[in-house]
Amino acid sequence: MKTLVIFDLDGTLLNTLDDLAAAANHALAEQELPVHPVEQYKTFVGDGVYKLIERMTPPAQRADTALAARLKEGFDRYYAAHGEELTAPYPGVLDTLDALRERGVICAVLSNKPHEFSVPLCKRFFGDRLRFVHGQRQGYPRKPDRRLVTELLELADAQPEDCLYVGDSGVDMQTAKNAGVFAVGALWGFRTREELEQAGADTVAGSIEEILHLL
Repeated sequence: MKTLVIFDLDGTLLNTLDDLAAAANHALAEQELPVHPVEQYKTFVGDGVYKLIERMTPPAQRADTALAARLKEGFDRYYAAHGEELTAPYPGVLDTLDALRERGVICAVLSNKPHEFSVPLCKRFFGDRLRFVHGQRQGYPRKPDRRLVTELLELADAQPEDCLYVGDSGVDMQTAKNAGVFAVGALWGFRTREELEQAGADTVAGSIEEILHLL
C-alpha cells in the first residue's frame, strides 16, 4: 500500500494551459513580438518560467537578457492578475484526491511553477486536500533533481517504495526515476505517451481515477 502520492500541477491536476498561454502571449505582444497558438504552449511549459520565456522568444532574440527580463515581468504581472480565470481541475481530480485521503494516503504537489503561484492555485481549487505544495522556490533546484522528492518523502515519513509520482511530462518521469519512486505518466496532460515512456514511465494512466488501482 502506497502512503504518499506526489502530483505535478500543470497538466496533471490542473489544466492551466489557456491561462499560461494568455499570460505569455500578453508579454510577447507588449514587446511587439509574435504570439503563439495555445496548443504550442504544451511543449513550452513544464521546466519553469525561465525555460518558458526562452522557448516562446524568437530564436534570434533569445540571447537578449534585457528582453527576457521584460518578458518575464510582463508574464508574471499578467499571470498574477489573471492566472485563475481559465484554469480548472481535470475531470475526476477532486473525487480522486478525496478517495486517496479517505484511504489515509498523503497527497502532495511538486511543480516547477513558481511557488508563489502554485500555493494559491492549490488552495483555491483543492482546499485542504493536499498536505504539501512545493513550487519552484528560490535556492532550490528544479525538477528533475531528486532532492525535491526526497524532501517530500522525509516530510511524509515515507520511503521511495511507499510513493507514487504522477506527472504529464518527461521531466516528471525523470524526477521520479532519479528519486527511485514509481513513475506514472498522465496521458490526459500536455505531453505525449511517447515522451512519457521514453523518459522511463513505469506505467501510464488514461485518467486520474486509475491511480487508485496502483496503490
